Amino acid sequence: MAGRWLDLRWALSVLCVLLMAETVSGARDSSTGAHISPQFPASGVNQTPVVDCRKVCGLNVSDRCDFIRTNPDCHSDGGYLDYLEGIFCRFPPNLLPLAVTLYVSWLLYLFLILGVTAAKFFCPNLSAISTTLKLSHNVAPALTCSPHGVTFLAFGNGAPDIFSALVAFSDPHTAGLALGALFGAGVLVTTVVAGGITILHPFMAASRPFFRDIVFYMVAVFLTFIMLFRGRVTMAWALGYLGLYVFYVVTVILCTWIYRWQRRGSLVYSMPVTPEILSDSEEDRVSSNSNSYDYGDEYRPLFFYQETTAQILARALNPLDYMKWRRKSAYWKALKVFKLPVEFLLLLTVPVVDPDKDDRNWKRPLNCLHLVISPLVVVLTLQSGTYGVYEIGGLVPVWVLVVIAGTALASVTFFATSDSQPPRLHWLFAFLGFLTSALWINAAATEVVNILRSLGVVFRLSNTVLGLTLLAWGNSIGDAFSDFTLARQGYPRMAFSACFGGIIFNILVGVGLGCLLQISRSHTEVKLEPDGLLVWVLAGALGLSLVFSLVSVPLQCFQLSRVYGICLLLFYLNFLVVALLTEFGVIRLKST
Repeated sequence: MAGRWLDLRWALSVLCVLLMAETVSGARDSSTGAHISPQFPASGVNQTPVVDCRKVCGLNVSDRCDFIRTNPDCHSDGGYLDYLEGIFCRFPPNLLPLAVTLYVSWLLYLFLILGVTAAKFFCPNLSAISTTLKLSHNVAPALTCSPHGVTFLAFGNGAPDIFSALVAFSDPHTAGLALGALFGAGVLVTTVVAGGITILHPFMAASRPFFRDIVFYMVAVFLTFIMLFRGRVTMAWALGYLGLYVFYVVTVILCTWIYRWQRRGSLVYSMPVTPEILSDSEEDRVSSNSNSYDYGDEYRPLFFYQETTAQILARALNPLDYMKWRRKSAYWKALKVFKLPVEFLLLLTVPVVDPDKDDRNWKRPLNCLHLVISPLVVVLTLQSGTYGVYEIGGLVPVWVLVVIAGTALASVTFFATSDSQPPRLHWLFAFLGFLTSALWINAAATEVVNILRSLGVVFRLSNTVLGLTLLAWGNSIGDAFSDFTLARQGYPRMAFSACFGGIIFNILVGVGLGCLLQISRSHTEVKLEPDGLLVWVLAGALGLSLVFSLVSVPLQCFQLSRVYGICLLLFYLNFLVVALLTEFGVIRLKST
């Protein structure tokens, strides 16, 4: 029990500490989407009038650049690039389609960066930290309720969604992106992904986990609906979101204990002496032993030789497995070509600890290099490099001191360790890799949010519709492919459970922590001002999809068929049509 509570506290506390460092300047009023505006006392200082940035396209071509540079509503608080200035000041007006094409291509590549960072660097280090802290590893969420899955696993899988939501909530101009993405991803996952799983592999759903997850998610959606209706978020309300997730984890833990106690009791009663009752560690050991053959042995040389430091470094920085390359399809190879620059950069900057390997992925020259580069990346990604370039005493930038300290530590580590044996404190690299990869994700998420807002200005779209479409699709596509793969491999119950368990973490922690950080910066309650009907359509559609599943699944006696999956897909298509018609003003409320 203590280990599992440590699991929860660690995941949440690390996220809080990491993102509290990302201070953002005071929020401004905005009229795009549902936005946040802290209530500041009135002052007598004359302020520049704020005009909706989307009106820039209605101006003369010669006036657009000055409008973007002088209008506060067009300024972004975070990020490395000013995308609006790039479109309207750097590109000639006749090359606007080219600029939009380049922005969309960069957006897709940023989604690729988010997926690669989370899958190959963030989650493995998170798993290594879990192993180091001796936390529970339950790998069968389809059969039992997994406390590990709703804390560390949910944090790892939902990292792009959470960071995108927190970045969007931190700026009043992009808060609509957060609501649109969280609600839009919820509708997408509970309809398209869940429906696709049942179409690929009809199955019998687990009743108790289904009822538990869908009820908790409906409560979270209902609370968000009330929050939008009230139009304000207090500290107690934000803490209530996080408290509800804690209560959800406690419920999952109790569910796990009750299920295991009932299962073991029934097995012992029916078979007093049975070798099938194994502990978690024994199950893991049996599972690993059953798949212990390493096909790579066929390609290993007969005679081994001592590699030089340069050879070890070159092999560690090589993101391409030539044996796998020859076996894969052309599609995989094409995608791998786009991933290679990202993977090389991440290998160079993010250490990864693998407890399953004999050497725990210890590469002495590369890990020593990480002691210099990783801290440098940390200070240059916090607040988009603001901390890194800050000069101490007006003389020495912070990044210079970080490089000097890292070089000294790397030199000591290099001469105090060997290539063959990882050092005793090698597990600390997992924490360094976790922090560095998290900040890479945060930096990429910031650029994603800024690009989407820029595209919304160009096409005069609200942040909410961009969130429920592009941002929700981009952040959910990886989970969708993973769940579909699980279904094809014969694990539809596991994939179906992931549809509801992961999005509970996203909405409760995304909204709760996002508003909590905003309140902590402004020291006052946060106002939510939903602009138009679209936000309510989005919240209502998510609620209706959950009610539909809550009613239809028990009516099918939990035997989910392809008809149920097709109905979910049709529901999402209808929702998308209604949302777009609402955005373009075809569907509107009658004014009284």
